[in-house]
Amino acid sequence: MDDLQDKVWYACYGSNLLEERFLCYIRGGQPAGAKTVYGGCVDKTLPSESEDMHINCELYFARASKNWDNGGVAFIRTTSNPTVSTMGRIYLITKGQLIDIAKQETKTVSDLEIDFNKAILEGAHLFKEKSWYGNLLYIGQHNDYPLFTLTNESDNQPETKPSIGYLKTICLGIKQTHGFEDAIILDYLKSKRGISGNYADEELMQIMAEQ
Repeated sequence: MDDLQDKVWYACYGSNLLEERFLCYIRGGQPAGAKTVYGGCVDKTLPSESEDMHINCELYFARASKNWDNGGVAFIRTTSNPTVSTMGRIYLITKGQLIDIAKQETKTVSDLEIDFNKAILEGAHLFKEKSWYGNLLYIGQHNDYPLFTLTNESDNQPETKPSIGYLKTICLGIKQTHGFEDAIILDYLKSKRGISGNYADEELMQIMAEQ
């Protein structure tokens, strides 16, 4: 039986790169630019640590989120690739808080059980089938704590153009977390599936300039 007070790292790679947005999953509230009001975790203790990181799984955009003007949202592929580097941010929280975050990400109102040990042993634990973020990935250890993230069970989702508001949030999160300038963020984002062919470089630079 997992001790839900055990600490884990939760790795984010999309809009939750921006701390004030992520904290709405902890404290509750409505993030800027989003339409959803989140209930937050039962335990509203803020993350004890936060760091930048890179994830060796490919970032892409898929689905159509009503929360973000029916645009695509961020996912990572379930297979690790050492040549891929996705900009991420990790928050040190409890297992109980991660379960509550997963409930909000998967719109689950009933109790939710997540087998963290299974994820560590097998690399992933699909805790809710056919849910956008129902797949818990184990991506390693850091400072004696396991690292997990949430993504889709499938790597074959059709790509979708993300909204301007969603990209603004991600860009702000990258700047806040990694401290990169616009030119580096442009080079990072423009090749991503869902963005490539849907946004010109000038449009992406304009999105960053409007922040």
